[in-house]
Amino acid sequence: MSDITLDAKVPDGDIQTLWDEHKFNMKLVNPANKRKYEIIVVGTGLAGASAAATLAQLGYNVSAFTFHDSPRRAHSIAAQGGINAAKNYHGDGDSVHRLFYDTVKGGDFRSREANVYRLAQVSNSIIDQCAAQGVPFAREYGGLLDNRSFGGAQVSRTFYARGQTGQQLLLGAYQALAEQVGLGKVKLYNRCEFLDVVQVDGRAAGIVTRDLLTGEVQSHAAHAVVLATGGYSNAFFLSTNAMACNVSAAWRAHRRGALFANPCYTQIHPTCIPSSDEFQSKLTLMSESLRNDGRVWVPTKAGDPRGPDQIPESERDYFLERKYPSFGNLVPRDVASRNIKAQVDSGKGVGPLRNGAYLDFAESIKRLSPQVVEERYGNLFDMYERITDENPYKQPMRIFPAPHYTMGGLWVDYHLETTIPGLYAIGEANFADQGANRLGASALMQGLADGYFILPYTIGDGLAPLLNKPLADTNHPAFKAAEAEVTDRYRGYLATNGTRSVDWFHRELGHIVWDNCGMERSRPGLEKALSEIPALYQEFKTDLRVLGDDRSLNQSLERAGRVDDFFQLAELMCRDALEREESCGGHFRVEHQTEEGEALRDDENFAYVAAWEWTGPDTPAELHKEHLDFKHVHLAQRSYK
Repeated sequence: MSDITLDAKVPDGDIQTLWDEHKFNMKLVNPANKRKYEIIVVGTGLAGASAAATLAQLGYNVSAFTFHDSPRRAHSIAAQGGINAAKNYHGDGDSVHRLFYDTVKGGDFRSREANVYRLAQVSNSIIDQCAAQGVPFAREYGGLLDNRSFGGAQVSRTFYARGQTGQQLLLGAYQALAEQVGLGKVKLYNRCEFLDVVQVDGRAAGIVTRDLLTGEVQSHAAHAVVLATGGYSNAFFLSTNAMACNVSAAWRAHRRGALFANPCYTQIHPTCIPSSDEFQSKLTLMSESLRNDGRVWVPTKAGDPRGPDQIPESERDYFLERKYPSFGNLVPRDVASRNIKAQVDSGKGVGPLRNGAYLDFAESIKRLSPQVVEERYGNLFDMYERITDENPYKQPMRIFPAPHYTMGGLWVDYHLETTIPGLYAIGEANFADQGANRLGASALMQGLADGYFILPYTIGDGLAPLLNKPLADTNHPAFKAAEAEVTDRYRGYLATNGTRSVDWFHRELGHIVWDNCGMERSRPGLEKALSEIPALYQEFKTDLRVLGDDRSLNQSLERAGRVDDFFQLAELMCRDALEREESCGGHFRVEHQTEEGEALRDDENFAYVAAWEWTGPDTPAELHKEHLDFKHVHLAQRSYK
């Protein structure tokens, strides 16, 4: 048994003042000393760009790494709908406490209260920060920033910039980062992939990277390493994530000793364009903001061959409005997704492949006018029409759930530090804030909260005791061993010389994970996956074929390393799902549901964070538990009726 003890480092005190008091009690690094420290930030999306820019503005020397040609290509741009904050501009009852409550409830009571309350507290500062940067948030006639409602809330708290919110926020963070690059405080490495974290004397001392253009493997030393590398939904192969999104940074850190928390908590987003054939390699997300004004429905009769314009109101089932009258179409994503799938499974699916439900804007266009709807969603409507050749102003959109966000990630404490001292994880790369299900518009909130307002405080507490301690030498045996391991691994992919492509293996793995650890999980299905994944992984090791070499741009070689890590993660996802004998949020075990088909939690036995320790390639991971205490939100069966 490992001697790891999970210490969340949550300070004692009143949750409403906890963060402010803790900031005062943490160790500080004075401005003159900050320039003596080197910090590595891996990833330049919202969390990474905001963290790198802020740390550099504070005076630290920062090295930022991205595998993109520019930080502006980070997948954060795909978060279209908005960002939550408790400003209460509408006077409709919002508050920090209500945002905290909605987030904990939306996560089905499987998140750490202290982290979530802090997130709600700093949310208002994020809006002020971004507005000052020039982010073009929508405004009301009187000049106040506009809000719209989102799933899982009964107030309007989501700030937005049409359907481009993620892109506009990323441009704001990018310009702050670019300024620091120009000032020489941030050294930016693009087309450069993180492949391993290096520890010296029990602490993260740097990273090993590979230049994607030349294949050169290099080491970089730092006093602290920050991973801001996103989520792992591409384990399903078909997902809403960009094709390059992967788990490798987090997984390589996991193999070095960072615990991986709640890997089975994956989110299925309800408003994705249904797949058009079995050969697709990417699914397209339509923003959840569309559910503000779009109504979800299917025909009341299974197999109805008529088009939507031929089906009268009396023969339409607005099933979310019928089942959840209080929230209607704005139920959380996991609830909406399961209900849409249930309708399709019952034979009421629409579209050429009968694999979707309608999202209808006819009533809103009539009530608001086409101009207002265009102002709110015009770019999303245009994108939908380009992909489907269907005009959503004239006929309903078609939607179906798809893998999207991942609530699991590296385990971190209140300081956002992993179980490897000196290694931090922020944004979607950690598990901390979303519980078993993320509410819409909370991803941008968490990424910017971590990067702008939380990590810059907590990292100083960890760095202060290292004052005047020299950087580890990249000629240290630990760096050289990691470089050799990375080089051998990639040459091994090339040397296998089998018959199957990387994408073939990824697609086959995705089928197994989606079928058995997707929207619904069961013991027989998970056990089936746990028998099939190792067999396919063994075939991957012996029959993989990667053409080209390791000394130039070789995207198949890049993907080989990432798919290798997906195999290992997928097995842990299924094991975690099998271990958790309850349903909660996005983790839905068919054996554990209410009479009405809702998720049925087991708070007595499973109110904990499952944090898994890597014990080697041939031995099962070891489970550690962080028990969750709920002192400020009353545990209850989640209801949106």
